[in-house]
Amino acid sequence: MEHIQNQTPTFETVWAALQETDRMLKASSADFDKRLEKSRADFEREREKSRADFDKRLKKSRADFEREREKSNADFERKREKSNADFEREREKSRVDFDRRMKEADERREKSNADFDRRMKKMEETMGAWSNNHGFFAEEYFFNSFENGKQNFFGEKFDEIEKNIKGIKKDNKDEYDILLINGKTIGIIEVKFKAHENDVPKVLRKAETFRVNFPEYKNHRVYLGLATMVFYPELENECINQGIAVVKQVGDTVVINDSNLKAF
Repeated sequence: MEHIQNQTPTFETVWAALQETDRMLKASSADFDKRLEKSRADFEREREKSRADFDKRLKKSRADFEREREKSNADFERKREKSNADFEREREKSRVDFDRRMKEADERREKSNADFDRRMKKMEETMGAWSNNHGFFAEEYFFNSFENGKQNFFGEKFDEIEKNIKGIKKDNKDEYDILLINGKTIGIIEVKFKAHENDVPKVLRKAETFRVNFPEYKNHRVYLGLATMVFYPELENECINQGIAVVKQVGDTVVINDSNLKAF
C-alpha cells in the first residue's frame, strides 16, 4: 500500500482517472435524467388524475346544484300554487261574506226605509189633518165674522158672501176662500191659519184668475184681502204696500186695515 500511495502519477494513470470520472459523471447524469423523466411522467399522471378528479367533482357539484335548484323551483312552485289557492279561497270567502253583509244591509235599509216611509206617511196624514183642521177653522172663523158683520167692508155693503168658490178655466184654475159680491165690486179674501210673505203673490194673482174664470164680473172692481190668524210686521207691511187689505184676529174681534186698499 505504501508503494501505491507513494507511486508517482503518470499520464496514463491521470488519464485513466479522468476517464473513470467522466464515465461516472455520465452514468450519474443518465441516472438523473432517467429519474427526472420518471418524475415528470409521475407529475403528469398525478396532474391528469387531479384534473380528472376535479372535473368529476365539478360535474357532480353541478349535478347536485341542478338537482337542488330543480327541487327548490319545484318547492317554490308548489308553495306559490298553494299560496294562490289559499288566496283564492280567502278572496272567495271574503266575497261571499261581503255579499252576505251587503244583502243584510240592503234588507235592513229596505226595512228601515219602509218603516220611515210608513212613519212619514202617518206623520203627513196627521200633519195634513192638523193643517186641514187649522185651515178649516180659520176659514169658518173669518167667514162667520164677515157674515155676522152684515157684510160691510172696504167702505161698501156687499149683498152676497160665498166661500170656497172654484175657478176651473185652463191655466187659471184657482180657489177663492171668501167672496164678497155686490153690483159693482168683488171682495176676494184669501184665508190662511198662518200666512207668510210668499203668499202675497198668490193673493195678487187671485184678481187676474177671477176675471178669467168669471167673465160676467169683468167690469167689477176687485178688492183683495189676506186673512190670517197669525200676522207678523213684515207680512202686514208687504200687504199694505201691495194694496191688499189686512184682515186679522185681535182678541175676540176681527180687525181690517184697508187704509191703502187698491182696486184691481
